[in-house]
Amino acid sequence: MSARLGFVHRFIPSSGDSASHVLLVLHGTGGDEQDLIPIGQELSPGAAILSPRGKVLERGMPRFFRRLAEGVFDVDDLKFRAHELAQFTQEAKAEYGLEGPVVAVGYSNGANIAASLMLLHPHAIAGAVLFRAMVPFVPDNPPDLTGTAVLLAAARRDQIVPASQTAKLSQILEDTGASVSHYWHQGGHELGQDDIEAARQWLAEQIGTASAL
Repeated sequence: MSARLGFVHRFIPSSGDSASHVLLVLHGTGGDEQDLIPIGQELSPGAAILSPRGKVLERGMPRFFRRLAEGVFDVDDLKFRAHELAQFTQEAKAEYGLEGPVVAVGYSNGANIAASLMLLHPHAIAGAVLFRAMVPFVPDNPPDLTGTAVLLAAARRDQIVPASQTAKLSQILEDTGASVSHYWHQGGHELGQDDIEAARQWLAEQIGTASAL
């Protein structure tokens, strides 16, 4: 664990032949830099992993940006934190000698900051797995995300993220030129093993084709 580069974070170097990409794993509310590392390792065994801890505290729980109420984001803070995360990602690649493309893997609050990262810094990441993401904001000047691959993993019984939010986020990303895939978990906001397996297969397909990754 390190507090360098502006974020408390963990870095796990690649092993074996899995140096082709880097996973930027982004936890949900109340998580930390440890939470999604096992999922990252399951999604892409041997890949390098960057796992920062969100710097905003909500009743003592780490988050990546402030919110005014559940589902109501402090957009100014969100954009500021996305800029910080983009800088961290760039500096971490240089610090750790990482040359492969970065794929974000975010859950809930982490998925929302990952979506913001794509919309504000289109070259920061090459793709993203977004578990239970909402629309972070509607961009005034949509970026060109042609060649960026995104998996939206939503849930049929999610009491936090309604299906309309998934559809709206999908449309925003498709309008920027991103290639958007979908997976629907049959349960609620929590992650299921089926989510992880769907994301693992999607990521393997992206790495094995002439896609953004």
